[in-house]
Amino acid sequence: MENPTTTDRDVALDRVITQRVSLKFRHASRLAKLMDERQDLRGVHALADFVDDSLRWSA
Repeated sequence: MENPTTTDRDVALDRVITQRVSLKFRHASRLAKLMDERQDLRGVHALADFVDDSLRWSA
């Protein structure tokens, strides 16, 4: 018989992982939209430029 605590932890972990993936994609999408709308932001933050360039190359 399964340990209910392990099952509860697995369900909670799955929920957290799903939420993080969703937030990651939403953040990247909104960053790409912002960088499209505001060209003056290019060069302000290296990570934002990197994510924007990565999204453009993967499209």
